[in-house]
Amino acid sequence: MSNFAFNNPAFKEPDPRNVATYPGAPGATQGAQTASMSHATMDAAVNAQLDGMYAAPPAGALETGRMTVEDTVWKTAGLFGILLVTAAVGWFLTLGGIAAPVPDPYNRPAVNLLPWVIGGLGGFVLAMVVTFTSRKKVRPALIFAYAAFEGLFVGGISAYFEVLWPGIVMQATVATVAVVGVTLALFASGKIRASKRATKIFMVAMFGYLAFSVLNLILMLTGVVKDGFGMHSAPGPFGIPWGLIIGVLVVLMAAYSLVLDFDQIQQGVRNGAPRVYGWLGGFGIMVTVVWLYVEILRIIAIARGNN
Repeated sequence: MSNFAFNNPAFKEPDPRNVATYPGAPGATQGAQTASMSHATMDAAVNAQLDGMYAAPPAGALETGRMTVEDTVWKTAGLFGILLVTAAVGWFLTLGGIAAPVPDPYNRPAVNLLPWVIGGLGGFVLAMVVTFTSRKKVRPALIFAYAAFEGLFVGGISAYFEVLWPGIVMQATVATVAVVGVTLALFASGKIRASKRATKIFMVAMFGYLAFSVLNLILMLTGVVKDGFGMHSAPGPFGIPWGLIIGVLVVLMAAYSLVLDFDQIQQGVRNGAPRVYGWLGGFGIMVTVVWLYVEILRIIAIARGNN
């Protein structure tokens, strides 16, 4: 599983030995009576149902109570709407902390880092809560709160980077939208699909990047590496900073993670998951997009700081 947000039976291939794999799954209350129905009765019921289906307008998520791609798109847009509102709050609160320049080993500006810290910690805690509790019940209120905290984090870190490198937020936003748009277009056209082999490679790369990030953070906190981005700022092959090389690979990983997210949402629709699971699908996409944006923000910062 690529995105921990989709670690739910509703987004997995159904087990033929167990039709009801999550609360509200179609067939959860069906017993052996369905299997014992006569073929004649089934044919008559199917014909009657088909006549009604062709005469009636197409049913959506509201009518069926089931998850659809369109409904998930609207839910995802709503979550990003919450994120943008609180991102604006985080932006202005962060810039409101600017004071006279203070000596700093990293030459950083004096800003209010509370929105960044509160948003990051709150978002992480809520992401864990949503992930582990959604296996029993999806609680949209927790997902709304996650979007709000992530907005504070995104707004805070964006304002901080904008002070250091004016115009960087617009550059990172355009690049993020471009990556998401191209990935979605390729997935919708069927030109890229998730595969078991690629997913295994992706998981190995993810664990490797996680280990590198933890090591880099430790070296920065202990003062062993004093550059603003730690080992990311160190020169690599041909003088190119390692952060740019690793960053490009991470962006590709995030793009593949989006492919997995789209694929698992489609699987949830095929499984007939309840409509409320659309919020979980939107939550998963938000986790990936925020990760992608932060990585692109760092890549651009390293590139501009190296010039």
